[in-house]
Order: sequence, then structure tokens, then C-alpha cells
Amino acid sequence: MPHARKSVTAAQVADEFSRTAKVLVRHFNERLGEHGVSTPRSRLVVEVARSQPVRLTELALAVGIAQGTASTLVDALVRDGLLERQTSADDRRSVLLHVTEQGAALAQDWTAGYELAAEELFRPLTFEQMSTLVDILRTLSGDQASDAGD
Repeated sequence: MPHARKSVTAAQVADEFSRTAKVLVRHFNERLGEHGVSTPRSRLVVEVARSQPVRLTELALAVGIAQGTASTLVDALVRDGLLERQTSADDRRSVLLHVTEQGAALAQDWTAGYELAAEELFRPLTFEQMSTLVDILRTLSGDQASDAGD
């Protein structure tokens, strides 16, 4: 016998979305903590490794954090020897970020940890449910163009 559908409000969806996002972040933080890094720091190093050379403003936008926050995190990552700053050959006033050899190796480890955490977290979903969820999230973020590469 099919379940009767309850009326769901947008606020209830937002509450569930928020709750699930917190579970997601906590799960990733726990998994990445095993690698000795926080999620924000790992995301910056992985993004620089993926898109280098990159300007700080572009990096902050790519990972969805404020430029000031990105600057503080990048300063620490440079001190830790994971990122380095280089002056742009095209514009001497512009500074570009690059990942160091150590940062690149850690980015690979962190990416593997992230992927494992994602597999663990989303294991209860079928392929079809995950595909639907991706479609829904892309719709909400206004990113329907990402469908072309799938």
C-alpha cells in the first residue's frame, strides 16, 4: 500500500537541507581530520592543485568563501609549505598561487579521503537517487550547464 504524501513546505525542505549539510560537513571533517587537516584548508589546497596558477580572488570564489577568509587560510598554508605565491609574468602586481610538491601529494591523499567519506555518506542512496539529487542541487544553484559534461 503506497504511503500517503504529506504536505511539505519550503521551510521544511530548507530545514532538512541544513541538517543534512551539517551531517555532511561533520562527516568530511572527521574523515579529513584523520589526515590532519580541516575541510576548508584541504579544499583550498585541492583547488589550487586543480586550477593552478590561480589568483586569491578566483580561489575564494571557487571554494565559496570570503576573500579575507581565503587570505588567512592561504597565509597559513604558505607557512606550512603547502602553497606558494609567485608574481605573475603577465602582471607584476598580480600574485598567483601554486601548490608545492608536498601540497600536491597531500591534495591527492585528501581527495581520496573526501571521496571515501562521500561514498560512505551516500551509500544508502541508489544511483538514480544520487542522479536526481545532483539534478535538484544544480537547479537550486542555477548550474544546469554542468549537465553537459555528464
